[in-house]
Amino acid sequence: MTIAAADMLPHVLLALAAIIIAGRGLGAIFHRLGQPRVIGEVVAGIMLGPSLLGRISPELMMLILPHSAAPFLGLIAQFGVILFMFLVGLELNTEQLRSRVRMTLVISNASIIVPFLMGVALALWLYPRMAPAGVPFTSFALFMGVAMSITAFPILARILTDRGIERTELGVVALSCAAVGDVTAWCLLAFVVGVAQSKLSDALTTAILTAGYIALMFGAVRPLIARKFGVLEESRITTSVIAWVLIALLLSALITQSIGIHAIFGAFLWGAMIPHDSSLARLLEQKLADVVAVLLLPAFFAYTGMRTQIGLVSNPTEWLICGLIIVVATLGKFGGTAIVARLSGLNWRTSSSLGILMNTRGLMELIVLDIGLELGVISPTLFAMMVLMALATTIATTPILEWLNPDTAMLSQVRR
Repeated sequence: MTIAAADMLPHVLLALAAIIIAGRGLGAIFHRLGQPRVIGEVVAGIMLGPSLLGRISPELMMLILPHSAAPFLGLIAQFGVILFMFLVGLELNTEQLRSRVRMTLVISNASIIVPFLMGVALALWLYPRMAPAGVPFTSFALFMGVAMSITAFPILARILTDRGIERTELGVVALSCAAVGDVTAWCLLAFVVGVAQSKLSDALTTAILTAGYIALMFGAVRPLIARKFGVLEESRITTSVIAWVLIALLLSALITQSIGIHAIFGAFLWGAMIPHDSSLARLLEQKLADVVAVLLLPAFFAYTGMRTQIGLVSNPTEWLICGLIIVVATLGKFGGTAIVARLSGLNWRTSSSLGILMNTRGLMELIVLDIGLELGVISPTLFAMMVLMALATTIATTPILEWLNPDTAMLSQVRR
């Protein structure tokens, strides 16, 4: 550790403490209102940044979140997201898809394709108004398409579990579609990052290498892991086993970063290699989940909040654009999912509920937006608008779902 880093340690520790306190407090408030805790944590990160605290007391904001601490918080945030995506991969249940393969593939593809196309169409209008200077239209349009297509699989799962409907027809279909959609969306994001970071020919190379790596992992690594760790009893899982799993996690993240896609994709893919119902997966979740959720992810929310300047959306025209983004995002996800689900044989209530659930974005959207801002594909103003869209669509999920399914609302009250 350099002297500069050592000097920054007190500031980073103070920032993390403030972030955790604010995140836990607002998370509890939003949870009491029937919302996922993550919404409160995201709002806390924004409130600690320039959007609120920076306007009320810039001195206090600089004391809690000084600009010089941003690179260190950024590293902590990125590491936290890598571990989080690994945990998301651990939850991926490929076996659950077998009984509903056709329906799942049709609905999940519609929930990706329709909002993706609507996002690209919206980009035609947004590009001359909101795109950063020098960004090619292809990169901007593809990124907007992916950003509109994301579903927050972990938050969706939490909403279903809180309401006790994860094993119902709606719950199983929603989880299956979100899982397949996650894989598709991350593959799309990998391609978009390749396009944004290099020439189109290099992006094609990146896409081929990505496809090859995915094929290698599912074709060779996953069967090997299933044989070796799928039946391993918890009593035989030593610290050496955990160490090798984490080393492989870091190497997988490093490989995908080297290929030209984000490290989080490699972390997610490695998590998906471990059978979700194995003792190893459960033990890893037990050991990592709390540290990631309580310590590391709040740093990501704060880091996002520091870069979210809602004040940049300052005039009526920009607020109208923000509203249009929310409408297009909702129509794409809800419409694409609900209509195709109805055509697949589900009733209108289940189809509409499924559309609302797939419109949940939350943390996954923030991860994608953070990547876009890092790459310079979107401007800070558009970043703020998209963060507001992610919050609005996620907050709307629970009340609309309870309105469509009042019996699940009563069950969720019993569970709290």
